[in-house]
Amino acid sequence: MTAAAGSAALLFGAFVFQALGYAPCAMCIWQRYPHAIAIGMGALLLFTLPILPILIIGTLSALSTSALGVFHTGVERGWWEGPTSCTGSGLDVSQMSVSELLPSASSSASTLVLCDEVVWEFLTLSMASWNAILSGVLACLWLVAIARHQKIRWRGVADVS
Repeated sequence: MTAAAGSAALLFGAFVFQALGYAPCAMCIWQRYPHAIAIGMGALLLFTLPILPILIIGTLSALSTSALGVFHTGVERGWWEGPTSCTGSGLDVSQMSVSELLPSASSSASTLVLCDEVVWEFLTLSMASWNAILSGVLACLWLVAIARHQKIRWRGVADVS
């Protein structure tokens, strides 16, 4: 439950940053989906369902958003290329509309954010980097929950013998 609450806090934090004007890029959005899954797994733990599969899915969710954060950090730092759909490289302007080329010409506010640009950082780490680190910690919490569950399960088997 603690790890699911951690995912909820990180997801809430992402929405707060968005409300403060830090529009998310495509890769930022990708990192939110596993957090939502982890939150759902935490909610499922409230019911009497098979616990181990829920814990495994929660762990995999935290690991996947952490991995996405590492990948996103690498794209931001120029360690490797990111998807051409959200980075400055490979942008095919010949296929873009006027409103995409000149966001100020459209009637709606522009929220074009490239995945290879850092829009906010703390202690030299971007939001993607912080997500990678904190989600890695959450994955460890999920793993601890699995270990505790297995220990209790094995203790119950030993008591029956």
